[in-house]
Amino acid sequence: MTALVYRGPASLPGCPEAVASVVAASGLDVRYVGPDEDLALTDDVLAGATLYAQPGGGTLRQGWRRMRRHRRAVRRFVGDGGHYVGFCLGAYLAGSTPGFGLLPGDTDQALDTEDDTVIEVDWGGTRRAVFAQDPAALLVDGRADVLARYPDGQAAAVVAPYGAGRVGVVGPHPEATTDWFTDVGLPVTDARDLARDLIVRTLS
Repeated sequence: MTALVYRGPASLPGCPEAVASVVAASGLDVRYVGPDEDLALTDDVLAGATLYAQPGGGTLRQGWRRMRRHRRAVRRFVGDGGHYVGFCLGAYLAGSTPGFGLLPGDTDQALDTEDDTVIEVDWGGTRRAVFAQDPAALLVDGRADVLARYPDGQAAAVVAPYGAGRVGVVGPHPEATTDWFTDVGLPVTDARDLARDLIVRTLS
């Protein structure tokens, strides 16, 4: 199975690579897609993939300006049976104001700060510490399976159907590698197993 991971101006250095690492660890053959990659984000390229992954990046406003031209292609890919996974900005972009409109609902900011931090989420009944930078709260309805919640009860990770496909998104960054923590002086935690769980549940 082939997975496409976006790498381009709607992401930040290190984000696509961290996502690619957990996607590959989930058993998929990873290829990067983007304006400066060998593969462009087009209908034809998506048609040959099982999964498309949208990593973290800057703000939603900036990211949407770069990604809105791909809205129709991404929606068609998932609607026809493909799988979308989004991390942080990728979760925001799965919403609708603005975004690809893949979720049964929308997204909002989960925290009042955009600073790098470590937050605790309840993932399947287990409390886990996860890297976060302006994480998305997932405002979804009953068609979505909630995998994780923030301390205030808002959804932090969900899997939901879209057409014949499935969407899995997470507000914080469980894919974060050690250097993400050390570069900003935060205590190191490893939650990459949660990122793989999200991917596996999206594909199942």
